[in-house]
Parts: sequence; structure tokens; C-alpha cells
Amino acid sequence: MAADGHPFADRAAGAIVGGFIGDALALGVHWYYDLEEQRANHGEWISGYTAPLPGRYHEGLNPGDPSQAGIILELLLDSVARRGFYDEEDFCDRMDHELLPHLDGTPKGGPGGYTNHSLRQVWQARIGEGKSWSEAAGDADTSEGAERAIIPAARHARNLRTVAESAASCCRLSQSDALVVQQSTAFAMVLADLIGGGTFDPGISGRLFDGIRNGQIPFVAKSSAAERTSLGFPSPDALLLPSWIAEMAADPDIRIEPAWKISLVYGMSCAINFVLPAAYYLAVRFPDNFEAAVLHAINGGGQNMSRACLTGALVGAQTGLSGIPERFINGLSRGDEILRLAREVAQQAANE
Repeated sequence: MAADGHPFADRAAGAIVGGFIGDALALGVHWYYDLEEQRANHGEWISGYTAPLPGRYHEGLNPGDPSQAGIILELLLDSVARRGFYDEEDFCDRMDHELLPHLDGTPKGGPGGYTNHSLRQVWQARIGEGKSWSEAAGDADTSEGAERAIIPAARHARNLRTVAESAASCCRLSQSDALVVQQSTAFAMVLADLIGGGTFDPGISGRLFDGIRNGQIPFVAKSSAAERTSLGFPSPDALLLPSWIAEMAADPDIRIEPAWKISLVYGMSCAINFVLPAAYYLAVRFPDNFEAAVLHAINGGGQNMSRACLTGALVGAQTGLSGIPERFINGLSRGDEILRLAREVAQQAANE
């Protein structure tokens, strides 16, 4: 048990379930870039699961349903639970048989109500052109790889090298941009640190850099910038961002009120460089308040689904599953099954 009082398995399960909750909370209010329109349609404060309005993204789905990203996340979670580890071949086989045949390469075709850019590129490569998974990734700059990294980060949180390698490899299934892969992998490292009992404070980057120096994390250290590792990153700079966000959040001269306006500070669009810093900020701002963190994430509009998914995982890792309000779990579609699988994977991680 860590000093924060939450056992390791509780934090690992909290990270997993928190990601699913964040994804589903934003389903009904996804991609409002006009916040006045969002408020006119859904009120001044969105406090729970909502149904998409007619004509909006994900129309026809119900409150608590997952987006396509959430459906993929469950495929990966089930794979890890059954295999006992991140097995990329098994996950890709599931994608080939359980998801890709149901897509048609268009944005609004397929389960979950919307297919993101990166998955449309994967569909074109795999189904349209018959390419291998090693050739399927496209140039999308979005955060789907980071969202999938929640599962290997939780399962392998006791082994930072495995977290880094699994997260990077999983991200490269859909995204080829080196900066996207590096930021997604860094997110996985932050999440693993929190699951391990670390505090999201200005010292978090120092702890991660210690992992580089002692060989646990295969990023390139500053002292050996000319060298390459198995991950192929030119620098470890993505690991610096979390501490800068933590310093900013702790600075009394920097106030963002209400906290949902962090989406206006970093940007509301889909690129990971907009989404990830906002999720970090909310995870620092509300380390003990899962509800506040995810609700501020969705009320900020724009790409609130990815923002809330990443925020939910980061804060769930800090509060533990025991700190997530039951109403969010009870309202989650397939919540019982997700909870069962999350606990199974978390126990695998605790036993490692």
C-alpha cells in the first residue's frame, strides 16, 4: 500500500475504469466548438452522461455508451485480461475480426457513431489496400494511441520498460508521427508512475528521468542525445511537460477559473498537443476529486472525449477505483463487465 492509502490494484483499476468513464461522459456533448451552443443545448454545467442530440455526432447512442475509441479500449482490455499481458498480435487479430470489417472508411460509418481519422487510415491500409499492421499507421496527430496506452500502462505499471515499449508499439499501430508516439508514450509513463503511488507534482519528471538514467525507461537521456534506443526517440522532452504543468498549476500567480477553461488555454481541437496538456492540468488540479476533474474536462467543449478519457485515467490512478463515484460506474454501458476486466488486469499487475 502506498502512502496515499490506495493499494496498487485499486489505483490500476481506477486508471482503467476512469478512462472508460471519461470517454462515455463526453459522448453526448462531443465536439462543440461553440461553447454558447453547447450551453444552449445542454445547460450551463454538464454533470453526467447525456444522449447526443439529433444531427450531432454519435446520434442514436444512449447515455453511458462508449465511442468507437471506448469500444477499441474494451477490445484491448479483454485481450490483456485473457492473455495476461499486452499481446499485440492478439489485439490486432481482434481488430481485424471484430472492428475493421464493420467500418467503411467514412467518418460516420461503423460502431460508436464516428470513426476517427487515424482509424480511417488504418481501415484504408488494412481493408482497402491489404497492408500489414506494420504498414497501417497514418499521419494523424490525434491522441488515440495515448488512450489505448491506458491498458498496457495499468497492466505493466511495475515494469516501466515494458510500459514504454508496449505503449509506443501500440501507438504505432495507428500513428506514425514520432512526436505523437513520444507524447503518447510519455503519458503512459506518467500514468504508470501514478499507479505506482507517485504524486503528480513538479518532481514527477525527475522521477521519470531517474528511470532513464537507471535503464528502466528506454528514452534517450540528455547526456547521450546522439544515441538511439529501441523506441527511437530523438529526445526525452515529452517527459518534461508533466512537471511544467504541475508547476504552473501550483503557481498562485497563474489561475484558470473555472478549470474547464484550460481547453481555451491549450486549444480545443483534436491534436494530442492540445488534448494532453489540458488532461495533465486537470489531473494536477483535482488529484483527489474524480468527479470535478472529468466534468471540467467535458465542459470545456471541443475534443472533450479524448481530454476526459485521459483525465479520467490520470485521476482514477490517483483516487483509485474506490474513489470514483458509483454513479459514474453504474451509468456506464457494460459497466459490470468493464469493472470485472479492470479488476482482473489490475490484480495481474499487482501480482507481477
